[in-house]
Amino acid sequence: QVHLVESGGGLVQAGGSLRLSCAASGVILSIDRMGWYRRAPGKQRELVATIASAVDIDYADSVKGRFTISRDSAKSTVYLQMNSLKPEDTAVYYCKMDVTTVRALKVDYWGQGTQVTVSS
Repeated sequence: QVHLVESGGGLVQAGGSLRLSCAASGVILSIDRMGWYRRAPGKQRELVATIASAVDIDYADSVKGRFTISRDSAKSTVYLQMNSLKPEDTAVYYCKMDVTTVRALKVDYWGQGTQVTVSS
């Protein structure tokens, strides 16, 4: 079994910053791609950023230049540094990891979500 635990959400004023973390634990052999998604009220979940390696990173156009995704593979952890936050960034943020378990099974795991609220 694999568990993802997120932290770092909260309430911040527009223009402020937050840093999200997501750590995986369990019977992990390796983790390929790690990512962050978000779901705003009344909207579908959307991709924010994903990272497979230092040279394989994708961002949604809406966060380019403001958000930075990074990973610490030794700690099975992914981070999302969010700067210049806007009210439209308000959402529940979810991490996702593409895990290969010690039994060689490839499974996608999701975190429980962390609320980010940006006030104007």
